Amino acid sequence: MKSPGNKPRAGAVRKARKGPQVGSGGQGRQALEGKKPTPKAEDRPYHPAGKRKAANERFEAAGGKRTGKKPETSGPARPTRDRSPKSADESEMVTGRNSVLEALRAKIPVTTLYMAARIEFDDRVKEILQLATSRGTPILEVMRPELDRLAGFDSVHQGVALKVPPYEYAHPIELLEKIISRGQVPLLVALDGITDPRNLGAIIRSVAAFGGQGVIVPQRRSVGLTASAWKTSAGAAARTPVAMAGNLTQTIKSFKERGVFVLGLDGGGDVSLPNLQLAKEPVLIVVGSEGKGLSRLVTENCDAVVSIPINASTESLNAGIAASVTLYEISKLRAAAKKK
Repeated sequence: MKSPGNKPRAGAVRKARKGPQVGSGGQGRQALEGKKPTPKAEDRPYHPAGKRKAANERFEAAGGKRTGKKPETSGPARPTRDRSPKSADESEMVTGRNSVLEALRAKIPVTTLYMAARIEFDDRVKEILQLATSRGTPILEVMRPELDRLAGFDSVHQGVALKVPPYEYAHPIELLEKIISRGQVPLLVALDGITDPRNLGAIIRSVAAFGGQGVIVPQRRSVGLTASAWKTSAGAAARTPVAMAGNLTQTIKSFKERGVFVLGLDGGGDVSLPNLQLAKEPVLIVVGSEGKGLSRLVTENCDAVVSIPINASTESLNAGIAASVTLYEISKLRAAAKKK
């Protein structure tokens, strides 16, 4: 007699199938062989790329002309959305009475003139109002806190600010050809790796003061003509064109092909500024950053690397000051040559 505890569990015993046994049919071998390569997206009829391919084939078979647009696919229409980023307002604020007055005198395109309420009038403010009124420029009177916000809290606006559209840079070669066509001896300054807008403004001011005709800035890793540069230039940016070079090294080579001598400024230069023999020739002065100096490629393409003699206790000169000293020396040498 079997004990109740030894009763076999239901379902634990595998029942043998009746009839002949059938093999796996090779399913195991197929699994070991792996799957075939995945078809390309355009070869899959239900993939969007496959639908576009089929639509293109139908369109071409019908003798249609391609317009460059994506063919319509089957299915419900989906709402389209413009994914392109919206362009931000890239206008600049020119602040300060001298800068605003020079910008209006140069007739650069302006958008709005902002004036602080109860501003103290002087001759510059009177002329600013006269020029803005004659040109039909909108004039808005705002409270000083609002003008501080518009001009930037670190800006000394002196009660006036001018909103101008983004600066339109000249092309370096076109600028050079324009100078030559006027019968002038080219004298330009190029910036190599300078990122401080105050240096750019000071260089523009020096170029205008010492008879230069323009400034060249690289498109990358360099400062552009910002409001701070406008301010530092004291209005000289309105009279001195600034060109933008897509590649500074290639621009230097193009200038050399047109007979312009390229002088790089560096503390370890092999030519001393007072002994410069090329001052009377067409000249492009290249100024490097105060920290890294001139880049290697720019240095290799300079006709001469010029150094400014300074006291041994001073490590280096500011980029704007170095450019000013060099421009003054070249203008002095050119003036002496004319007297002979």
